[in-house]
Amino acid sequence: MTRTSRRDFLKSSLAAAVLSGAGAGKPAWAAKKSATDFVPLGKSGVQVTRLAFGTGTFGGRIQHDLGQEGLTRLVRHAYDSGIRFFETAEGYGGGMMPQMLGTALKGLPRDSYRLMTKYGGRSTESPQARIDRFRKDLNSEYIDILLIHGVRSPQWVEQNRPVQDAFSEAKQKKIILAHGASVHGLQGLATFPGNQWLDVALLRVNHAGVRMDTAVLPEDTNAIGDVDQVVAHARKLHAQGTGVLGMKLIGEGRFKKPEEREAAMKFVMNLGVVDAVTVGHASTAEVDESIERINRVLNA
Repeated sequence: MTRTSRRDFLKSSLAAAVLSGAGAGKPAWAAKKSATDFVPLGKSGVQVTRLAFGTGTFGGRIQHDLGQEGLTRLVRHAYDSGIRFFETAEGYGGGMMPQMLGTALKGLPRDSYRLMTKYGGRSTESPQARIDRFRKDLNSEYIDILLIHGVRSPQWVEQNRPVQDAFSEAKQKKIILAHGASVHGLQGLATFPGNQWLDVALLRVNHAGVRMDTAVLPEDTNAIGDVDQVVAHARKLHAQGTGVLGMKLIGEGRFKKPEEREAAMKFVMNLGVVDAVTVGHASTAEVDESIERINRVLNA
């Protein structure tokens, strides 16, 4: 009877592992990806969980209507489930959502989660004063990501120059860690590639074009967006090192069938150019579904 050395045994075991993984398209030892992994946002220097807890469903009405106790319970469930990225905007929930989110996160270690908020609309406050108010509302000394909210015009850079300068100054002071913009419309989005000021870009993206960008302004929210153009711009942004965030993955709740939500998640996660995504949630079951669905499509 032939004796098998320990080295031969290890070599044969390794070969078997490689073969067993080959059928699935990846080695058997390949680490599984998760919705709750921390991933880098391009070259921004900020890392976030792949899935963010969004608070802007229908302008934040869905989350606002949970009340403070309900929102806190939901945010803590998301946190305990591994989601450590939370996003909001000053206009969500009738202007109350940032304060509600700040209250929901109160007491948790600040360095354990990331915050993103958005700066939009008209105000008599100076940009510096508004940024300070955002920090107060969120109960935080700093904001991980601050975005100019919902740019539409192809002239948005010139129109928002003082705001961009204020963001850049705040970043130097580490009051914010990264800055960028979210976009509504292809006219604005077309100006994003090549813009080196954008550390982060928040884009609407799903497989069906629902609640996505069109070339027409003002927007018709029922019009189907141009998926190919949005994806093409996302690829350029990713290539230049801008962190790419996806929103409206499930059409702002319009994908009612599980297979529609599965197709949407699969499409975005398989693009290879979207670093992380934000999804609005209204229940613990929705949080659990998002995590489970993203985990599945990431490792299919």
